[in-house]
Amino acid sequence: MLDDLDPHTARALLEWQLEMGCDEAIAEAPLNRYALPERMPAPAQATADAAPRSAAPPTEPGGAPDPVAEAERLAAAAPDLEGLREALAAYPWCDLRLGARNLVFSDGDPAARVMIVGEAPGREEDRQGRPFVGQAGQLLDRMLAAIGLSRSAEHANGAVYITNVLPWRPPSNRDPEPAEVAMMLPFLRRHVELADPEVLVLMGNHACGAVIGARGITRLRGKWAEGFGRPALPMLHPAYLLRQPAAKRETWADLLSLAARLER
Repeated sequence: MLDDLDPHTARALLEWQLEMGCDEAIAEAPLNRYALPERMPAPAQATADAAPRSAAPPTEPGGAPDPVAEAERLAAAAPDLEGLREALAAYPWCDLRLGARNLVFSDGDPAARVMIVGEAPGREEDRQGRPFVGQAGQLLDRMLAAIGLSRSAEHANGAVYITNVLPWRPPSNRDPEPAEVAMMLPFLRRHVELADPEVLVLMGNHACGAVIGARGITRLRGKWAEGFGRPALPMLHPAYLLRQPAAKRETWADLLSLAARLER
């Protein structure tokens, strides 16, 4: 069978494996990337604005720290975006960090009027440590350019700022789990507070679920809502548009709605 495998088919099979997360050679012995170390790293020290060090961290009924309450405490203590990045990097209770190569925090101009919230990093994002840099990200850049926006714009009025609900890549690009979203939500909320954009653009179902508490992106898209106290526009994820090119017409209408909102 392998003798009949032409180069084009072999390349397509290899690209499919990479997209599914099979981007490393098989080792001689199995490796559990989600096994907990013998000693867990200590959480980041709170800043002067946080609760006193003598205060005990919130705990679950069994006595273990409550991951969501700890996320809220650490996020609230972050005085700026760099402090929030450091708090995320030190947060030890999300197992996704054990299998990811990089923390994917943000890209673009933090002073931008528009903040885009995606779902989670993919393979290329995990490799580069930046959100939306794969095929879907390249399409996103073209979409934004069509209405005069860019993550590399020189001025904040024409710039965008990009982040994700999850900062670490889920294995094999699976959907985020509810517990993972719950742990990351305080960090995302604080991220929006610190960047303070005029509007949010929510790319896909999981971003809508985290920010506005609703799902069903084909029903929500194009309808302005409110998320974290500011206008939020749900849109189809660029990865969906790659699979369903006919939906680009609806996305163009949503982009025009965003441009009109910024003009007003």
